[in-house]
Amino acid sequence: MKVALKVWRFDSSTGERALKEYEIDAPDEATLLDCLDIVKDKHDGTLAYRKSCRMMICGSCGMRMDGAAVLACKTRMYEIAQAGKVPTISAMGNLPVLRDLVVDMEPFWDKFKAMKPYLQPGFERPEDGREYRVTQERMNVIHKEALCVNCGCCVSECNAMESDPEFLGPQALAKGMRFVGDPRDGATVERLEQYSGEHGIWECTRCFFCNERCPKGVDPRDAIAKLGAEAIAHGIDRDMGAKHAKWFIRSTETTGWLRETELVPKTQGVVSSIKQMKFAINLAKHNKAGLAFPPHVAKDVGEARNLHKLVREQDRQGALGHVQGEHALAKLTHGHVEGSLDEIYAKPGAFPKPYLPEDQA
Repeated sequence: MKVALKVWRFDSSTGERALKEYEIDAPDEATLLDCLDIVKDKHDGTLAYRKSCRMMICGSCGMRMDGAAVLACKTRMYEIAQAGKVPTISAMGNLPVLRDLVVDMEPFWDKFKAMKPYLQPGFERPEDGREYRVTQERMNVIHKEALCVNCGCCVSECNAMESDPEFLGPQALAKGMRFVGDPRDGATVERLEQYSGEHGIWECTRCFFCNERCPKGVDPRDAIAKLGAEAIAHGIDRDMGAKHAKWFIRSTETTGWLRETELVPKTQGVVSSIKQMKFAINLAKHNKAGLAFPPHVAKDVGEARNLHKLVREQDRQGALGHVQGEHALAKLTHGHVEGSLDEIYAKPGAFPKPYLPEDQA
């Protein structure tokens, strides 16, 4: 098949940047990495990029195609070529570009190391030196996080890192959750204290681009949500983000909706609320404050309260509640339900169909 590519070339030593187009012949089964190999071998030996395993395991060949991070060895080119598209290939974002498609991974690895990505055993040891056995249910908490291949695709697309390069980032925090959620680790509280600090868990903007672009289904944003839930469950809630999250939960449990007029005094305190009174009065003048007395209570608030009660009864505080939701979505995604999804959500009174990554519609 005929394949055309536009590749952003860059030389950090000179600062020169240019967009070059290549047209090649490639087998129908070729991936983007295969096409780059053909360009380098037969057309332009100066093209620089990283690769290693070619099997979506090492994570070396992360780059951008048309502005979105991909693993080059995973991206098939047949349909793109058949549609007559000419994709633009560039280096990953949020990392310094060294040359062409090669970025400096040093900041990435520095944050990775800051997570202390190794088990720190506690004091409970199995008797007679036997193997430490962990139940499947406990390991399910970190099943997705353990799939990470450190490719950096999530970091490339992170809005929070674009505005604050010091933010720990989705890959590092997902790796942190891999150890926080491991029952064999003895430094859970210390880790959560560190991750909840400045540039940590609560700086995530929840744009979900990291979930969208992760090629291994790690879903780093979900891992960050688990870390936040674990931090609150352990009483590590001094950060403003944690206080917001706690109030969201309390608000939905009591009235079934978010009472934003109470958000500032409940999370920032009385002094801060007084300082923002002028702003609050302007909101009230334009009917934007949502003032109502007595507070409006949602029609089916009993369902929200029962859900909170069930979570407490089942002792699914912290990350365990998120894991239960992951399992439910996985069953829907893979069709382990009675009838098709369209049939299920077409039933009277059914909830809206959730977003599923594999559902392109």
